[in-house]
Amino acid sequence: MDKRKIIIDTDPGQDDAVAILLALGSPEEIEVLGITAVAGNVPLSLTESNARRVCELAGRPDVKVFAGCDRPMGRPLVTAEHVHGETGLNGPVLPDPTMPLQEQHGVDFIIDTLRAEASGTVTLCPLGPLTNIATAFEKAPDVVEKVQEIVLMGGAYFEVGNITPAAEFNIYVDPQAADIVFKSGVPIVVMPLDVTHKALVTPARNDAFRNIGNRVGIAVAEMTDFFERFDKEKYGSDGAPLHDPCVTAYLIRPELFKGRHINVEIETQSELTMGMTVADWWGVTDRPANATFMGDVDSDGFFALIAERIARL
Repeated sequence: MDKRKIIIDTDPGQDDAVAILLALGSPEEIEVLGITAVAGNVPLSLTESNARRVCELAGRPDVKVFAGCDRPMGRPLVTAEHVHGETGLNGPVLPDPTMPLQEQHGVDFIIDTLRAEASGTVTLCPLGPLTNIATAFEKAPDVVEKVQEIVLMGGAYFEVGNITPAAEFNIYVDPQAADIVFKSGVPIVVMPLDVTHKALVTPARNDAFRNIGNRVGIAVAEMTDFFERFDKEKYGSDGAPLHDPCVTAYLIRPELFKGRHINVEIETQSELTMGMTVADWWGVTDRPANATFMGDVDSDGFFALIAERIARL
């Protein structure tokens, strides 16, 4: 399999951090061209700082990190400190980053990179609200056809919502941006809650991270120790779902996931169901398929891959 050139668009977030670490621990399969931060789980000033903290944790201060949009396209920002803590990365004690934040705006970096690289060779990996991606597509429509693929974490169908009864957080924060992305015509792979709620960090899996014994493994265990308290209380589950690493795991081992190529539309009008991903899983409409919507994951294989790659860092 050819190495995938990717841009990670993220709002770290403990699970975002693990997704970034998995990518940086997989240089044979993934080349990280840069990381763009967006407001989401916490405000932009924290997400851009957290992205750099994670790069330094991985021993990769050479990775370029850019700050993108600090608010959704058409709505006030909704954040999730109740899940991730006031820093977004509560759990481990990570020092303030010393690596620089790039001066260029994250949206301009996305545009310039897509224009500079050969058409069809760059995959966009959004782990948070889709504001940066949609803003790039609106600002520079010529780059849309140059994207190889978008592999994103967001949405839900059978698992319905985790921030409202109908909506998953990433899509809900900026449904207008999600609507632009899903209507863009770019090949899209979606990792919804239907998959990520099957990727649970059980005590045994978290012990495996901690027992790796390196700084990264211990930090990941501390992140999920903090992160899981919310999900255990909310869902009564055995542990926290590792949402965002599903994106990078798919790039490395796509065979771990199963889904369907279906039509997915984003609700942008109703306050009752704002941000809902209306996934035509059963093919009951004649709307054309625009996304591969994942429904299942080999969770043992998924966690084995994460542990293997974290051990390298």
